Amino acid sequence: MKYLVVVAHPDDEVLGAGASIYKFVREGNQVAVATLVNHAAARHNLSSHLGEEQEKARALLGIEKSYAVDFPNIKTNTVPHLELVQFVESCLQDYEPDIVITHCPAETNIDHAMVSGAVQAALRYPQRNEDAKPIRELWYMESASSTEWCVDSSVRRFTPNLFVEVGEEGLDKKLEALAFYAGVMRDYPHPRSTEALRGLAAWRGAQAGCKYAEAFEAVFRRI
Repeated sequence: MKYLVVVAHPDDEVLGAGASIYKFVREGNQVAVATLVNHAAARHNLSSHLGEEQEKARALLGIEKSYAVDFPNIKTNTVPHLELVQFVESCLQDYEPDIVITHCPAETNIDHAMVSGAVQAALRYPQRNEDAKPIRELWYMESASSTEWCVDSSVRRFTPNLFVEVGEEGLDKKLEALAFYAGVMRDYPHPRSTEALRGLAAWRGAQAGCKYAEAFEAVFRRI
């Protein structure tokens, strides 16, 4: 199985699906990541070694391939939608994934929302290209400190219906990968603290009847 994780920023794939990625790779699957904003100008304590941090984190999890473009940070709503979609389509064309994972569209972070919308539009790529490999599934992931900040009651919030049991080893690897990124992890009770992420994994695991899990929302499936 081939997974493509499409995210806005470096570290998003680790925060939302790092433990699952580690599990998928160990089970013999392939994982690639596409990032649309490869700097973080608005981030507190920005590291000047973001590329190196990204490489270390992805190597630890076993991610085999990366795609990158550098649209403006927290300004992807100023980029023509077609440009976002065409980049995602180019990744689909090259990697030919079975399952695509991206942000929930209801997130408050504008880059996350715009990337999710672009992925949804790009998902139709095989319909316009007969030779393209069809996408089997689309999942939304949750990003602590962002997904839960959907306070607009007029939109449909993240509703998990798929739980990946990751175990303590998977959770530890996720936290180890996040630790490579300077300025990402915070002290408790911040949602991106070690304690909070362990608590979230435990809660999602309890929902699914296991010790630790990451939660996703499967919104498209082709069987």
